[in-house]
Amino acid sequence: MATYVYETIPAAGGEVRRYEIRQSMKDAPLTKHPETGEPIRRVITGGLGLIGVGSRGGSPAAPRRPSHGGGCSCCH
Repeated sequence: MATYVYETIPAAGGEVRRYEIRQSMKDAPLTKHPETGEPIRRVITGGLGLIGVGSRGGSPAAPRRPSHGGGCSCCH
């Protein structure tokens, strides 16, 4: 079961209220609140993003050391 954020679709000048509703990912988005019957719509929110770390450790965006030994001044 997933938790989705829904908000009411108010009449002109009405207040928007948000709800968290648990439902299966296979279910179609709701159009009416299951208890009140108010019109609602699903709100698309940001998800959890994971950033993997390479085998060298540190940040994936960390600069790599040159493969030629770094004895020159081009890489310092």
